[in-house]
Amino acid sequence: MESDLKNIQWGEFMIQDLFYTKIGKSIDGNKVNKQKGRTAYITRKESNNGLDGFIDFESNYIVNEKPVITIGNETAEPFVQNFSFFTGTKVNVLIPRQNISKEILLFIAQSLKQHKNKYSYSYTINSTRLKKQVILLPINSKGEPDYAFMEHYIKQKEQNKISHFQNYIAKRIEQIKDYNEVEPLHEKELGEFELGKLFKLSQGKSKGLNHLKKGKSGLNYLGATNSNNGVLAYVDEVGNEKMIQNGNCIAFIRNGEGSMGFSIYKAESFIATSDISVGYSKVLNREIGLFITTIADKIRGKYNFGYKRSDTRLKKEKLQLPIDSKGQPDYEYMENYIKKLEYEKLTKYLKLKQ
Repeated sequence: MESDLKNIQWGEFMIQDLFYTKIGKSIDGNKVNKQKGRTAYITRKESNNGLDGFIDFESNYIVNEKPVITIGNETAEPFVQNFSFFTGTKVNVLIPRQNISKEILLFIAQSLKQHKNKYSYSYTINSTRLKKQVILLPINSKGEPDYAFMEHYIKQKEQNKISHFQNYIAKRIEQIKDYNEVEPLHEKELGEFELGKLFKLSQGKSKGLNHLKKGKSGLNYLGATNSNNGVLAYVDEVGNEKMIQNGNCIAFIRNGEGSMGFSIYKAESFIATSDISVGYSKVLNREIGLFITTIADKIRGKYNFGYKRSDTRLKKEKLQLPIDSKGQPDYEYMENYIKKLEYEKLTKYLKLKQ
Protein backbone atom coordinates (compact mmCIF):
# COMPACT_ATOMS: atom_id res chain seq x y z
CA MET A 1 0.00 0.00 0.00
CA GLU A 2 2.98 2.37 0.37
CA SER A 3 3.32 2.49 -3.42
CA ASP A 4 -0.38 3.39 -3.67
CA LEU A 5 0.25 6.54 -1.64
CA LYS A 6 2.91 7.60 -4.11
CA ASN A 7 0.78 6.96 -7.18
CA ILE A 8 -2.49 8.56 -6.13
CA GLN A 9 -3.59 12.15 -6.72
CA TRP A 10 -3.63 14.56 -3.78
CA GLY A 11 -5.68 17.67 -3.11
CA GLU A 12 -5.68 20.48 -0.55
CA PHE A 13 -8.59 20.84 1.87
CA MET A 14 -9.32 23.30 4.66
CA ILE A 15 -10.36 21.77 7.98
CA GLN A 16 -13.48 23.92 8.23
CA ASP A 17 -14.74 22.48 4.93
CA LEU A 18 -14.48 18.93 6.27
CA PHE A 19 -15.40 19.38 9.93
CA TYR A 20 -17.51 21.27 12.41
CA THR A 21 -15.24 22.49 15.20
CA LYS A 22 -16.04 22.91 18.88
CA ILE A 23 -14.15 22.92 22.17
CA GLY A 24 -14.80 21.07 25.40
CA LYS A 25 -16.39 22.58 28.49
CA SER A 26 -14.55 23.83 31.56
CA ILE A 27 -13.56 20.92 33.80
CA ASP A 28 -10.87 21.31 36.46
CA GLY A 29 -8.80 18.16 36.07
CA ASN A 30 -7.31 18.65 39.55
CA LYS A 31 -10.73 18.44 41.19
CA VAL A 32 -12.09 15.26 39.61
CA ASN A 33 -11.38 11.65 40.50
CA LYS A 34 -9.73 10.11 37.45
CA GLN A 35 -9.49 6.65 38.94
CA LYS A 36 -13.08 5.69 39.72
CA GLY A 37 -15.11 7.34 36.96
CA ARG A 38 -16.90 5.63 34.07
CA THR A 39 -16.37 8.02 31.16
CA ALA A 40 -13.07 8.79 29.38
CA TYR A 41 -11.45 12.14 30.18
CA ILE A 42 -9.49 13.42 27.16
CA THR A 43 -6.85 16.14 27.68
CA ARG A 44 -3.93 17.78 25.85
CA LYS A 45 -1.67 14.79 26.55
CA GLU A 46 0.51 13.71 23.62
CA SER A 47 0.25 10.01 24.45
CA ASN A 48 -2.30 7.31 25.26
CA ASN A 49 -4.79 8.78 22.76
CA GLY A 50 -5.12 11.83 25.02
CA LEU A 51 -6.69 9.73 27.79
CA ASP A 52 -6.06 11.06 31.29
CA GLY A 53 -8.28 8.69 33.24
CA PHE A 54 -12.01 8.11 33.68
CA ILE A 55 -14.29 10.55 35.48
CA ASP A 56 -17.91 11.14 36.45
CA PHE A 57 -19.28 14.63 35.75
CA GLU A 58 -22.38 16.46 34.61
CA SER A 59 -23.98 14.59 31.71
CA ASN A 60 -24.41 17.73 29.60
CA TYR A 61 -20.61 18.08 29.50
CA ILE A 62 -20.17 14.78 27.62
CA VAL A 63 -19.16 14.83 23.95
CA ASN A 64 -21.47 12.23 22.45
CA GLU A 65 -20.59 12.67 18.76
CA LYS A 66 -18.40 9.82 17.47
CA PRO A 67 -16.12 9.11 15.83
CA VAL A 68 -14.34 12.47 16.08
CA ILE A 69 -10.82 13.88 16.15
CA THR A 70 -9.52 15.63 19.26
CA ILE A 71 -6.49 17.90 19.19
CA GLY A 72 -4.97 19.83 22.09
CA ASN A 73 -4.28 23.54 21.69
CA GLU A 74 -0.64 23.49 22.78
CA THR A 75 0.40 19.97 21.81
CA ALA A 76 -1.35 19.86 18.39
CA GLU A 77 -1.45 16.05 18.64
CA PRO A 78 -4.54 14.64 16.87
CA PHE A 79 -6.33 11.53 18.16
CA VAL A 80 -9.43 9.68 16.99
CA GLN A 81 -12.10 9.08 19.64
CA ASN A 82 -14.69 6.39 18.96
CA PHE A 83 -16.51 6.64 22.30
CA SER A 84 -18.28 9.34 24.29
CA PHE A 85 -15.92 11.38 26.49
CA PHE A 86 -15.36 14.47 28.62
CA THR A 87 -12.81 17.10 27.67
CA GLY A 88 -11.81 20.67 28.56
CA THR A 89 -11.65 24.05 26.89
CA LYS A 90 -8.07 23.55 25.66
CA VAL A 91 -9.06 20.62 23.44
CA ASN A 92 -10.61 21.03 19.98
CA VAL A 93 -13.17 18.50 18.77
CA LEU A 94 -13.48 17.95 15.02
CA ILE A 95 -16.89 16.55 14.05
CA PRO A 96 -17.08 15.30 10.42
CA ARG A 97 -19.56 17.08 8.17
CA GLN A 98 -20.16 13.72 6.47
CA ASN A 99 -20.83 10.33 8.03
CA ILE A 100 -17.35 8.77 7.79
CA SER A 101 -15.66 5.91 9.62
CA LYS A 102 -12.97 5.96 12.29
CA GLU A 103 -10.53 4.50 9.73
CA ILE A 104 -10.98 7.56 7.53
CA LEU A 105 -10.46 9.82 10.54
CA LEU A 106 -7.26 7.94 11.39
CA PHE A 107 -5.97 8.72 7.90
CA ILE A 108 -6.96 12.39 8.18
CA ALA A 109 -5.37 12.63 11.64
CA GLN A 110 -2.04 11.54 10.19
CA SER A 111 -2.27 14.23 7.53
CA LEU A 112 -3.15 16.81 10.18
CA LYS A 113 -0.21 15.64 12.29
CA GLN A 114 2.22 16.68 9.54
CA HIS A 115 1.59 20.30 10.59
CA LYS A 116 2.18 19.73 14.30
CA ASN A 117 5.68 21.24 14.45
CA LYS A 118 4.56 24.75 13.50
CA TYR A 119 2.41 24.99 16.64
CA SER A 120 3.68 25.52 20.19
CA TYR A 121 2.70 26.95 23.58
CA SER A 122 3.26 30.45 22.18
CA TYR A 123 1.45 29.69 18.90
CA THR A 124 -1.31 27.25 19.71
CA ILE A 125 -3.60 25.42 17.32
CA ASN A 126 -6.71 27.11 18.71
CA SER A 127 -10.08 26.65 17.03
CA THR A 128 -9.63 29.74 14.80
CA ARG A 129 -6.29 28.56 13.39
CA LEU A 130 -7.44 24.97 13.21
CA LYS A 131 -10.39 25.83 11.00
CA LYS A 132 -8.06 27.51 8.50
CA GLN A 133 -5.47 24.71 8.54
CA VAL A 134 -5.00 23.17 5.09
CA ILE A 135 -4.16 19.46 4.78
CA LEU A 136 -3.39 17.12 1.89
CA LEU A 137 -5.72 14.19 1.19
CA PRO A 138 -6.13 11.64 -1.63
CA ILE A 139 -8.73 12.73 -4.19
CA ASN A 140 -11.04 10.89 -6.58
CA SER A 141 -11.83 11.70 -10.21
CA LYS A 142 -14.14 14.52 -9.08
CA GLY A 143 -11.44 16.20 -7.01
CA GLU A 144 -13.20 15.24 -3.77
CA PRO A 145 -11.61 13.48 -0.78
CA ASP A 146 -11.26 9.81 -1.70
CA TYR A 147 -12.75 8.41 1.50
CA ALA A 148 -13.05 4.90 0.05
CA PHE A 149 -9.30 4.76 -0.56
CA MET A 150 -8.47 6.13 2.89
CA GLU A 151 -10.69 3.58 4.62
CA HIS A 152 -9.28 0.67 2.61
CA TYR A 153 -5.71 1.82 3.22
CA ILE A 154 -6.11 2.05 7.00
CA LYS A 155 -8.00 -1.26 7.26
CA GLN A 156 -5.24 -3.03 5.37
CA LYS A 157 -2.61 -1.41 7.59
CA GLU A 158 -4.51 -2.52 10.68
CA GLN A 159 -4.87 -6.08 9.39
CA ASN A 160 -1.15 -6.27 8.64
CA LYS A 161 -0.39 -5.07 12.17
CA ILE A 162 -2.82 -7.56 13.71
CA SER A 163 -1.36 -10.46 11.72
CA HIS A 164 2.16 -9.47 12.71
CA PHE A 165 1.14 -9.17 16.36
CA GLN A 166 -0.64 -12.53 16.37
CA ASN A 167 2.42 -14.22 14.89
CA TYR A 168 4.60 -12.61 17.55
CA ILE A 169 2.24 -13.78 20.30
CA ALA A 170 2.22 -17.36 18.99
CA LYS A 171 6.04 -17.41 19.02
CA ARG A 172 6.16 -15.85 22.47
CA ILE A 173 3.76 -18.46 23.86
CA GLU A 174 6.08 -21.20 22.59
CA GLN A 175 9.02 -19.53 24.38
CA ILE A 176 7.37 -19.33 27.81
CA LYS A 177 4.95 -22.28 27.86
CA ASP A 178 7.28 -24.43 29.99
CA TYR A 179 7.26 -22.06 32.97
CA ASN A 180 7.14 -23.49 36.49
CA GLU A 181 3.95 -23.06 38.51
CA VAL A 182 4.32 -20.69 41.48
CA GLU A 183 2.08 -19.75 44.35
CA PRO A 184 0.04 -16.52 44.23
CA LEU A 185 1.97 -13.40 45.16
CA HIS A 186 -0.20 -12.73 48.23
CA GLU A 187 0.91 -16.08 49.67
CA LYS A 188 4.61 -15.40 49.08
CA GLU A 189 6.79 -14.06 51.90
CA LEU A 190 8.35 -10.68 51.12
CA GLY A 191 11.55 -9.00 52.20
CA GLU A 192 12.84 -5.43 52.01
CA PHE A 193 15.92 -4.59 49.94
CA GLU A 194 17.74 -1.36 49.14
CA LEU A 195 17.88 -0.71 45.42
CA GLY A 196 21.55 0.32 45.56
CA LYS A 197 22.45 -3.11 46.94
CA LEU A 198 20.56 -4.97 44.20
CA PHE A 199 22.02 -3.05 41.25
CA LYS A 200 25.24 -1.50 40.06
CA LEU A 201 24.06 1.99 39.14
CA SER A 202 25.50 4.43 36.61
CA GLN A 203 24.24 7.71 35.17
CA GLY A 204 23.09 8.27 31.60
CA LYS A 205 25.81 9.86 29.48
CA SER A 206 23.93 12.26 27.20
CA LYS A 207 23.36 15.94 27.97
CA GLY A 208 20.47 16.29 25.53
CA LEU A 209 19.15 15.56 22.06
CA ASN A 210 20.28 18.80 20.41
CA HIS A 211 23.78 17.54 19.61
CA LEU A 212 22.61 14.15 18.26
CA LYS A 213 21.38 13.27 14.78
CA LYS A 214 17.82 11.94 14.94
CA GLY A 215 16.17 9.61 12.44
CA LYS A 216 13.34 7.15 11.87
CA SER A 217 15.55 4.29 13.06
CA GLY A 218 18.72 3.74 15.06
CA LEU A 219 19.51 3.54 18.74
CA ASN A 220 16.81 4.21 21.32
CA TYR A 221 17.30 7.56 23.04
CA LEU A 222 15.89 7.38 26.57
CA GLY A 223 14.60 10.47 28.31
CA ALA A 224 12.26 11.59 31.05
CA THR A 225 9.05 10.01 29.77
CA ASN A 226 7.00 7.09 31.04
CA SER A 227 5.46 6.43 27.61
CA ASN A 228 6.84 4.48 24.63
CA ASN A 229 9.05 2.52 27.06
CA GLY A 230 11.05 5.67 27.74
CA VAL A 231 12.05 6.27 24.11
CA LEU A 232 12.06 9.93 23.05
CA ALA A 233 13.71 9.44 19.65
CA TYR A 234 16.04 7.33 17.54
CA VAL A 235 19.63 8.53 17.09
CA ASP A 236 22.68 7.53 15.07
CA GLU A 237 25.09 5.07 16.64
CA VAL A 238 28.10 6.27 14.63
CA GLY A 239 30.09 8.88 16.53
CA ASN A 240 28.16 8.30 19.77
CA GLU A 241 29.72 5.00 20.83
CA LYS A 242 31.00 6.40 24.15
CA MET A 243 27.46 7.22 25.26
CA ILE A 244 25.93 3.82 24.48
CA GLN A 245 24.60 1.79 27.41
CA ASN A 246 24.29 -1.99 27.12
CA GLY A 247 20.83 -3.51 27.33
CA ASN A 248 19.38 -6.00 29.85
CA CYS A 249 19.11 -3.37 32.54
CA ILE A 250 16.62 -1.13 34.31
CA ALA A 251 16.52 2.60 33.61
CA PHE A 252 15.41 4.61 36.64
CA ILE A 253 14.01 8.07 35.78
CA ARG A 254 15.24 10.54 38.39
CA ASN A 255 13.89 13.78 36.95
CA GLY A 256 11.16 15.02 34.60
CA GLU A 257 7.61 16.31 34.91
CA GLY A 258 5.11 13.45 35.08
CA SER A 259 7.75 10.75 34.83
CA MET A 260 10.00 11.20 37.86
CA GLY A 261 10.08 7.95 39.83
CA PHE A 262 9.23 5.60 36.95
CA SER A 263 11.50 2.75 35.93
CA ILE A 264 11.82 0.88 32.63
CA TYR A 265 13.33 -2.47 31.67
CA LYS A 266 15.48 -2.21 28.53
CA ALA A 267 16.56 -5.32 26.64
CA GLU A 268 18.41 -3.49 23.85
CA SER A 269 21.35 -1.05 23.85
CA PHE A 270 20.50 2.66 24.05
CA ILE A 271 21.67 6.19 24.85
CA ALA A 272 20.20 7.84 27.94
CA THR A 273 19.95 11.37 29.24
CA SER A 274 21.72 12.24 32.48
CA ASP A 275 18.28 12.42 34.16
CA ILE A 276 18.31 8.60 34.11
CA SER A 277 20.29 6.14 36.22
CA VAL A 278 20.90 2.69 34.74
CA GLY A 279 20.96 -0.41 36.95
CA TYR A 280 22.72 -3.67 36.08
CA SER A 281 22.62 -7.06 37.80
CA LYS A 282 23.97 -10.49 36.81
CA VAL A 283 20.63 -12.12 37.66
CA LEU A 284 18.54 -9.78 35.55
CA ASN A 285 16.49 -10.90 32.53
CA ARG A 286 13.34 -9.62 30.84
CA GLU A 287 10.87 -11.25 33.24
CA ILE A 288 12.74 -10.32 36.42
CA GLY A 289 13.17 -6.80 35.07
CA LEU A 290 9.42 -6.44 34.45
CA PHE A 291 8.64 -7.74 37.95
CA ILE A 292 11.05 -5.32 39.65
CA THR A 293 10.00 -2.27 37.63
CA THR A 294 6.38 -2.91 38.57
CA ILE A 295 7.35 -2.96 42.25
CA ALA A 296 9.70 0.02 41.93
CA ASP A 297 7.01 2.18 40.30
CA LYS A 298 4.85 1.95 43.41
CA ILE A 299 7.05 4.43 45.28
CA ARG A 300 7.08 7.10 42.55
CA GLY A 301 4.37 9.18 44.26
CA LYS A 302 6.76 10.40 46.93
CA TYR A 303 8.88 12.36 44.45
CA ASN A 304 8.21 15.86 43.13
CA PHE A 305 10.15 18.98 42.12
CA GLY A 306 10.65 19.85 45.77
CA TYR A 307 11.84 16.34 46.60
CA LYS A 308 13.74 14.98 43.62
CA ARG A 309 14.91 11.43 43.02
CA SER A 310 18.61 12.12 43.54
CA ASP A 311 21.26 9.46 43.05
CA THR A 312 21.60 9.10 46.83
CA ARG A 313 17.86 8.69 47.37
CA LEU A 314 17.63 6.24 44.49
CA LYS A 315 20.24 3.95 46.04
CA LYS A 316 18.36 3.95 49.35
CA GLU A 317 14.93 3.18 47.85
CA LYS A 318 13.51 0.05 49.46
CA LEU A 319 11.71 -2.57 47.40
CA GLN A 320 9.40 -5.25 48.77
CA LEU A 321 10.39 -8.43 46.89
CA PRO A 322 9.58 -12.15 47.22
CA ILE A 323 12.25 -14.02 49.19
CA ASP A 324 13.61 -17.56 49.11
CA SER A 325 14.37 -19.87 52.06
CA LYS A 326 17.60 -17.96 52.74
CA GLY A 327 15.86 -14.59 52.92
CA GLN A 328 17.33 -13.46 49.60
CA PRO A 329 15.37 -12.13 46.59
CA ASP A 330 13.64 -15.11 44.94
CA TYR A 331 14.51 -14.32 41.33
CA GLU A 332 13.35 -17.73 40.11
CA TYR A 333 9.90 -17.00 41.53
CA MET A 334 9.79 -13.56 39.91
CA GLU A 335 10.73 -14.99 36.51
CA ASN A 336 8.13 -17.73 36.60
CA TYR A 337 5.46 -15.43 38.02
CA ILE A 338 5.81 -13.08 35.02
CA LYS A 339 5.99 -15.96 32.52
CA LYS A 340 2.82 -17.48 33.97
CA LEU A 341 1.01 -14.14 33.89
CA GLU A 342 2.14 -13.45 30.32
CA TYR A 343 1.23 -16.95 29.14
CA GLU A 344 -2.30 -16.67 30.55
CA LYS A 345 -2.86 -13.21 29.03
CA LEU A 346 -1.52 -14.15 25.58
CA THR A 347 -3.41 -17.43 25.28
CA LYS A 348 -6.60 -15.67 26.35
CA TYR A 349 -6.03 -12.99 23.68
CA LEU A 350 -5.55 -15.55 20.90
CA LYS A 351 -8.69 -17.44 21.93
CA LEU A 352 -10.72 -14.23 21.82
CA LYS A 353 -9.44 -13.37 18.34
CA GLN A 354 -10.17 -16.88 17.09
